[in-house]
Amino acid sequence: MPTYTVTVATGSQWFAGTDDYIYITLVGTERCSERTLLDKALYNDFERGAVDSYDVRVGEDLGEIVLVKIEKKKYWMQDDWYCRYITVKTPKGDYVEFPCFRWLVDDKEVVLRDGQARLPQHDKTSLVKQHRQAELEMRRKNFRWREWQPGFPMSIDANRHKDLPRDIQFDSEKGVDFVLNYSKAIENLFVNQFMHMFQSSWNDFADFEKIFVRIKNTISEYVMQHWKEDFMFGYQFLNGCNPVVIEKCTKLPDKFPVTNEMVSVSLERELTLEQEIEAGNIYIVDYEVIDGIRPNCTDPCTLQYLAAPICLLYKNAQNKILPIAIQLGQTPGEHNPIYLPTDDQYDWLLAKIWVRSADFQHHQTITHLLRTHLITEMFAIAMFRNLPAVHPVYKLLIPHIRFTIAINTKAREQLICECGIFDKANATGGGGHVQLIQKAMKTLTFRSLCFPDMIKARGVDKQEELPTYFFRDDGLKVWEATKSFVSDVVHIYYTSDETMQGDEEIQAFIKDACSFGMQDFDYCGR
Repeated sequence: MPTYTVTVATGSQWFAGTDDYIYITLVGTERCSERTLLDKALYNDFERGAVDSYDVRVGEDLGEIVLVKIEKKKYWMQDDWYCRYITVKTPKGDYVEFPCFRWLVDDKEVVLRDGQARLPQHDKTSLVKQHRQAELEMRRKNFRWREWQPGFPMSIDANRHKDLPRDIQFDSEKGVDFVLNYSKAIENLFVNQFMHMFQSSWNDFADFEKIFVRIKNTISEYVMQHWKEDFMFGYQFLNGCNPVVIEKCTKLPDKFPVTNEMVSVSLERELTLEQEIEAGNIYIVDYEVIDGIRPNCTDPCTLQYLAAPICLLYKNAQNKILPIAIQLGQTPGEHNPIYLPTDDQYDWLLAKIWVRSADFQHHQTITHLLRTHLITEMFAIAMFRNLPAVHPVYKLLIPHIRFTIAINTKAREQLICECGIFDKANATGGGGHVQLIQKAMKTLTFRSLCFPDMIKARGVDKQEELPTYFFRDDGLKVWEATKSFVSDVVHIYYTSDETMQGDEEIQAFIKDACSFGMQDFDYCGR
């Protein structure tokens, strides 16, 4: 009687094991096995982190094993189970591995394919084609598009984290990890003692030091000592938290009427401002996107403020980037002066603080929330809806979108929702953050998500012109390494343009991302 050895690996995360009954059916090209209960007498099966082996005896050879059906049935109460993978050893000694990496909840069953990546046109039998289609049909029921706010990228149709499909929710230890990290951050910042500082006006620069009194590391201490200095202010545009806004200035905009007389004392090469621009030594940062955004009002008596500044930066003879002019609004005039390093030291410092405040709003809402979280979620949903687990592009993407949809759902539930943390603490709260994303979406293009193109479009791609831009240098290395790996994998499967065009799943993925995820925004294709 032919015997197949089935090895089942249970996940190592908390609560991954189960006491429920687990059944298996092997599906071969010739026939199927009987539904078999996986059970060892006097042995506790499917413990957390366990790898258990069982013999499945059949009357006749099943042929090539193409599918494995796993069923979970309640023992005494529903007990979720996380299955990592199943390996089948055939009577001939061959091994076939069936990746699972999903939760089985309630009385659930899953049908698994072997782990070898395949394009849809490479599946030949009706059995595997039907499985492929059934998997996507189920995914489309579980991963539905929803517009959380008008003008946003589309997101998952779920109001709360617990409404998400079980497989993309946070694991238990991940949730605990968030709580512990949050508690540690609160402790490090000593916020409990100084919480009132976040909800009232600050009166002294020493208040900054009180916030960071518990943080002790070389970088934070250095920044605390030098944050008021121009060189540190300029350096942060290159290698700070938001190094994606600085651009080479090829022509001063009319709305920013800086003259040579204003800044000549800051120029070191005996060149005029126009000549410095022509030589490529002048850079600009423009927060026009914040102009017109409604500032937050945490209560009837506490109005917060937003600025939409423009800052001119100069690369000096030592290749340091220094601010030489700041205008805090977009419309020049008597009530919107241009601040200079030669002004009173506190006027100049205050102007720099307003620029840094605008940079924070841009980073948190556009660079981080929109271009990292929301755009990644959009691609993740399109992937789940259109690429089965055996698709090579799915295999490339799945490790990089882990927990993305979960954390975004948590954000919509607690952070950026009405009366959420943004509304309580952020100057763009109270709806301003929504307006800001809506405005930023009108200029977002897929090409701007391509790192080398984004760097080149801002005119900061040449190392010899801007040698201390480490964000660019490190980013390009990561990009090239990723591109090399992904290209090598993709070219294994897509040997020609015709192969790509014949892949109906990858075509549907792109169409879903553009037509639904980005809602057919015409400008996104540029």
